[in-house]
Amino acid sequence: MGQDKVSKGEHLRICPQGYTCCTIAMEETLSNLSRREFEGLVREAGRSIQASLNAQYRTFDTYFLELLNGSERWLEEAFVAALGDLYQPNAGVFRDLYSDLRRYYSGASLNLEEVLDEFWMRLLERLLKASDPETASLLSDDFLECASKQTETLHPFGDAPRELKTKLVRAFIAARAFVQGLNVAGEIVRKVSQVPLSLECNRAIMKLVYCPHCRGLGSVKPCINYCKNVMKGCLANQADLDTEWQSLIETMLQVASSFGAEPSMDTVIYSIPVRISEAVLTMQENMEIYTSKVFKACGDRGEEGTPSSISEEPKKKASTVTALEYKPSPKSAARLEVQVTDVSSKLKEMQFYWIQLPSALCSGKTASSTNGDKCWNGITKASYLPEVMGDGLANQINNPEVEIDITKPDRTIRQQIMLLKITSNRLKNALDGNDVDFQDTSDDFSGSGSGMCADHLCVRGRPPVFGPKTDRPKLYAYGPENKRVKGSVNQIQPSVILLVLLLATLLLRR
Repeated sequence: MGQDKVSKGEHLRICPQGYTCCTIAMEETLSNLSRREFEGLVREAGRSIQASLNAQYRTFDTYFLELLNGSERWLEEAFVAALGDLYQPNAGVFRDLYSDLRRYYSGASLNLEEVLDEFWMRLLERLLKASDPETASLLSDDFLECASKQTETLHPFGDAPRELKTKLVRAFIAARAFVQGLNVAGEIVRKVSQVPLSLECNRAIMKLVYCPHCRGLGSVKPCINYCKNVMKGCLANQADLDTEWQSLIETMLQVASSFGAEPSMDTVIYSIPVRISEAVLTMQENMEIYTSKVFKACGDRGEEGTPSSISEEPKKKASTVTALEYKPSPKSAARLEVQVTDVSSKLKEMQFYWIQLPSALCSGKTASSTNGDKCWNGITKASYLPEVMGDGLANQINNPEVEIDITKPDRTIRQQIMLLKITSNRLKNALDGNDVDFQDTSDDFSGSGSGMCADHLCVRGRPPVFGPKTDRPKLYAYGPENKRVKGSVNQIQPSVILLVLLLATLLLRR
């Protein structure tokens, strides 16, 4: 640097008033550059977290839907194999159930208990109509409604509907809460990472990064504690997310852990056709008693007013059908264990993100690894004496590097802190089996991955540095024998449901 280019620097507004090679225009240009670089690197760090959350969402979503699809495929393949064309007229009852389950999981405003109640009512209606095909078209809506109401006291399907509801509702509530929690977390990171730099922070960042260049000390790195004070001051509002962020991550870890608890997630989902087969077998065994009570309570059977009666002719005992059984395979157990382990490790990695961000931005090439006398301390090449400030806005009252009004927290970040609290509470409710609805948190949230960064914008790995460019319990998972399940001696195909439609005709025909 030639002496003819050096001035005393009285004109500078940010850098120290000493000898300098920077003009006021250069200082302004470097100040704008430092702001763009810092804001860009904070966004980049946020995108790395969004990418991780997005990857976890895609992995779990794929796994869960494969479980659900496998359960439905198992049921349908067995029905088609057993009954052929007779299955199709009744297939809609079961397909609609699985369709509603998918819609609920993806965020639709459905009451899952009502969905299951509606399924059992439709199945009951089919069975009643099959009891006498010749008069099935004459069954009045009033009669069917009355018959449905009798289920509350007669329990034609036994305990199967209650057992299915208890486990299935809990599993689906947890799964939906988990994926929507991932989405909310990603959206919070995105919004917080886009909060603009304040004027005072812009001055502090410029002084940290480019003022050494104006003093001819471009090769001298900032002292590490000096850099931390600047970053802790400029990211003080972001650090205030820490408590609620950690609470959210901890709750999501608990939800993830619940997926492997007995009964495991795959067992619950594959229990759908199992419980249906049990239910219909129960009704088959008690068909005469049930129908006689229904006819007595509901009166006329059809619109023509024909009295209902049960044939007094002796009935032939229906053949015994073995109930469907699901046996988790070792391969499915390993897959669920991998799911839980992987998502848990990724969540733990980001648990302290907001308070680790200042140090991460000061690591590597940005700042000196020591606080010796050969680093930039904001004025010259010397040691840095002030102590490092604590995390969060309240701890910046005496920050020597950044002037911050601790009485005026950032509004956007305070809104995200409140959203973290709401999300954590809803996840805790999900752990207790209480239904949750994330739809009112933000118009942007949905179960389809919104709030996550686009794939071409996702940056993986650790947050970037800032500066000038230079023996566990066995778990069961997935479907029996991988994806498809075939009937066998021990695993009878779930054809009993529609088979009963035929048996009921023989049992009840007058």
